[in-house]
Amino acid sequence: MITLRGLTKRFGAVTAVDDLTVDIAPGRVTGFLGPNGAGKSTTMRMVLGLDRPTAGRALVAGRPYRELRHPLHEVGALLDARALHPARSGRAHLLATARSNGIPRRRVDEVLAVAGLDERAARKPGRALSLGMAQRLGIAGALLGDPPVLMFDEPVNGLDPDGVRWIRELTAGLAAEGRTVLVSSHLMSEMQQTARHLVVIGRGRLIADAPVEELLAAGPAGSVRVRGPHPEALARLAGRLAGDGATVTADGPAGFTVTGAAVERVGDLAYELGVALHELSPVAATLEEAFMELTADAVEYAGGGSR
Repeated sequence: MITLRGLTKRFGAVTAVDDLTVDIAPGRVTGFLGPNGAGKSTTMRMVLGLDRPTAGRALVAGRPYRELRHPLHEVGALLDARALHPARSGRAHLLATARSNGIPRRRVDEVLAVAGLDERAARKPGRALSLGMAQRLGIAGALLGDPPVLMFDEPVNGLDPDGVRWIRELTAGLAAEGRTVLVSSHLMSEMQQTARHLVVIGRGRLIADAPVEELLAAGPAGSVRVRGPHPEALARLAGRLAGDGATVTADGPAGFTVTGAAVERVGDLAYELGVALHELSPVAATLEEAFMELTADAVEYAGGGSR
């Protein structure tokens, strides 16, 4: 387990992480979410002993990282895929890492295979690796010591759809083996498919620590998509729903989306008014919508509207 207790980090007058207390449990993929500047990377760096906390503790299996005798055997991490020597090959990079941690040479071949890097790719120098290949190499490095705790910061950056699916299956498989898996990402749709539990922070403070389903249920209400062959009849149905207090958004002349009315209510009302429908389908709220609502007051950088 990763244990954070009152974890705080200040850089001068700026508080990057503010009294963060949370447990990252084994046996599930935990998504670590927050707007830009929320303190996610700083938190992960403190867990790994790369930044010293101003206050509080960051523990792995009950101990600070600096006290782990064989750290790569206990924690594997990918924070920066480009953190390798530009002239050194991926294989040489992994061999050096393995040798320094007492890991047998054969393990390098095993993790290269897991990461989908063939011999030609493994012999490329760091400067010649695409971002996607560098991500795969970084994940291979995190797996070298076969650790029970894994931390990945934006692991799908630069990956093609096949690579994204690979990350999803890899993290789920690692969690199913009973490992602790913490994944930071800005891709809400991917987190909705990958993570079972979410930790959300904003401006360095904890906003939510709950299962994905719980956050979705507490987020914005779902909507209902309605389509039909007769625009005039649809307009009559939409007007009646709006009169009942629902929010109706037009989707062209052939349909609309309504929020604030259950799909059963829309169907009953369409039957009552004699409105023929080609589609009547509920649209569940997404993790992105729930995240935006949760972090609305914690966004430091927001784009303006177009002019």
